[in-house]
Order: sequence, then structure tokens, then C-alpha cells
Amino acid sequence: MVVHPQLVKAYKKTIDTIESCTTKKQLKVASIMVENFKKMYKQVGYPKALSYSLDRTIKRKKGSLSNTH
Repeated sequence: MVVHPQLVKAYKKTIDTIESCTTKKQLKVASIMVENFKKMYKQVGYPKALSYSLDRTIKRKKGSLSNTH
């Protein structure tokens, strides 16, 4: 499977957005960004591993925000 540069760029931007969140409100917006990513790239087909990775990143970040706030 060929992974397109635009897909990689969008994935990295989404990960960076999640990682930069410092509040639960920001993380909620990042979660919407993840859902939009999935909807947009589902149409062209993308590796499911990216979806799982985004979900894990959101979950991990949510846990770290819960522990600090």
C-alpha cells in the first residue's frame, strides 16, 4: 500500500495538535480533528494502524491531563 505524502502530513499535524493540548477543552477539539481525519481519509483508504495510533494518542493525553488537572 502506498501512503500518500498528504496523508502523512495530515497525520503528523493531527498528532502534533493532540500532543500540544494542555486542557481538556483543547483535547476535545483535537478529538474532533481526529474524527474529521478518519472521515476524510476513509474515502481514499488509509492504514487502520493510523486510526488506532490516533485513538491511543488521544487516550494517553487524556490520562495525562486527568493526572495534572
